Amino acid sequence: MNLHISIGPVLALIAGIIILVLPKLLNYIVAIYLIIVGLLGLFGASHINL
Repeated sequence: MNLHISIGPVLALIAGIIILVLPKLLNYIVAIYLIIVGLLGLFGASHINL
């Protein structure tokens, strides 16, 4: 059985859990998430499966 995990959904899941626990960090989490996804898109790392 092969399991392929993409970085985008994993980051979204982690961010969602942190937002539930610490809602005041929402702005920072969203900003960091968008920066990471943007950098991955710019540098063509969207095909990397971790």
